[in-house]
Order: sequence, then structure tokens, then C-alpha cells
Amino acid sequence: MSDTPTPVIVLKDLRKRFGLGDTEHFAIDGIDLTIEKGEFIAIMGPSGCGKTTLMNILGLLDSAIEGEYELDGKNVASLSQRRQAMIRSRQIGFIFQSFNLISRLSVIENVALPLTYKGVPKLQRLKKASEMLANFHLQEREYYMPRQLSGGQTQRVAIARALVNEPSIILADEPTGNLDSRASHIIMEELSDLHHKGNTIIMVTHNPRLTTYASRVITMLDGKIDTDTNVLKEETAAETKKPLGKKKKKSKE
Repeated sequence: MSDTPTPVIVLKDLRKRFGLGDTEHFAIDGIDLTIEKGEFIAIMGPSGCGKTTLMNILGLLDSAIEGEYELDGKNVASLSQRRQAMIRSRQIGFIFQSFNLISRLSVIENVALPLTYKGVPKLQRLKKASEMLANFHLQEREYYMPRQLSGGQTQRVAIARALVNEPSIILADEPTGNLDSRASHIIMEELSDLHHKGNTIIMVTHNPRLTTYASRVITMLDGKIDTDTNVLKEETAAETKKPLGKKKKKSKE
């Protein structure tokens, strides 16, 4: 019996088509992809290349027409809608550009909301939400209403809400798209910290600077994977080669 851990996500010849007849096209066109537990993957590519469609499929918000999607070794197509909804609420955290905060709830109530679905008692929910808001330097805004926040603050609240459940998989679609550099740094450092704790993170971004946080960078083009680079392996190879030449040179001088 093999001790090799099961990959978190396996995609086999995944396809998703839109339109009919002459307007039919593949948004996802034959993707094969394996994602191991604890990877931080950055996905890049031009608009319309299929990045967001892929994220929606990974997050069980959309289904593929053809191919296979295995999540923790189970074929997603065999799971009931109820089971898929349970996985979404307990295992997957979504960070998208649209905030979708509930206007009638305070900041802390918005962040605590996902814990309600898990049956966590109210005081415990609020305590955990408060701790998460503190990570994003928003503890002084706990009892503000969403309309009283700036755009950057609103995005950070939405991200805190996505993470409060401690999901094992985090899907981030342009998580810093509406933030200034300081707020972006706070968000990326938090994601980096979660990555180091063992979370699997898949992030779509147009900002090449953010790929420095990733362990693997994938570029997409026309619904396909164009390049797939393991950053850690490349850096290790570079570091292995780099010191040898320099050390020999110094010893001769």
C-alpha cells in the first residue's frame, strides 16, 4: 500500500463550453492539472483565457461539461448538491473582487456569518471573527456598518470573512485588485502565513509582483495551460549553482 498522499485536486481533460452552434466555444479546453496539499499557485493570463471559469469549477460554483474533477480523491460529479454545498462552506474559502457584504449586518457580524452554518455558538462566533479582523488591522471597525468603510477596508472584511472558517483550500480571484499597496501587502502576508501553515492557495492575478508569494506559477491561454513553473524547484536549482562558482573564485584571490 502506497504512503503517497492523495493530491488535493486532480483535473483530467477538463472542458467547459459556452454558447451553441456558431457561437460555441471552450472557456476551458482540455486541462490536466494536479495540485498537492499546501501549494500556493498563482494563475495568470489575459482576460478571457478561462482563469475565472476554472476558479468557479474548482470552487464547485460551476460544473464542467467534460472531463474529471477529483477533490481529495473523490470525483466531484458523484457528489450530491448537498454534499458539494457542505464542502464549499467548510473546506473552501472564496476571496473574490466583489465584496458581497450584507449591508444590514455590522462588520463583525458579516465576518462571523460563515460560522453560523457550522453551528458555532454566538459568543464563540463573535470572538473568532474579532480575532480574524485583528489580523487585518480592522478591530477598531468591528461595529461599523459596511457603508462606513472605504473600498480597501471593505475588501479586507470580505477576505476576513472568507478565512474565518479556516478553510483548507483558499480560492482568491484578484484578491488585491481594489486595494492600495499597504492594504495589498497586509492581504498577501496573511495569505503567505496561511500557506506556511499548510493551506492550499490558488490565486488568480494580473499583477506579476504577487507571483513572488507563490510556490508555483501557471499561465493560461485560450482555455489551456500555457506554462506551469515550480518556483521553489527553480530557486533551489539556481541557489545550488550560484554559490559554487563564487566560492571557488574567492578562494583564489
